[in-house]
Amino acid sequence: MDRLLIDGCLSQALVAVAKARGLHADHVVWLGKGGLQDWTLVPFALDHDYTFVTNNRRDFLRQYAQGSAHDGLIILVPMVKRGEQIRLLGLVLDKIQSMPDTVNKLVEIFSGGEIRVRDWSEQDNDSDYSSTPGRLA
Repeated sequence: MDRLLIDGCLSQALVAVAKARGLHADHVVWLGKGGLQDWTLVPFALDHDYTFVTNNRRDFLRQYAQGSAHDGLIILVPMVKRGEQIRLLGLVLDKIQSMPDTVNKLVEIFSGGEIRVRDWSEQDNDSDYSSTPGRLA
């Protein structure tokens, strides 16, 4: 994982958090993709080798479960303000920068800082999981 695409539902300040750690990061608004439907952002992220960062859990879990391969999906589960988004993304980046890669991984962070990493693709997903964020796999 070395390229992040930050969803429009999250602060543009998250780009600076990623860049401070040596990652390439873009915000969908900066790429002229603000306001596009989720189903159009997913192919863009896949085609450009982005790990996607979002707060829109349910829609993106469904989209990413339909594909056989992706560079990763990071979900900030709680809807929180800018400062807390920055803190949570920093914790996630600490965790995943020690992982070999994020290919086909779903990484979720919760308000208390708990991070869950699991496989998430067409072959490896649990369709019930998308509606129950607190459920352990």
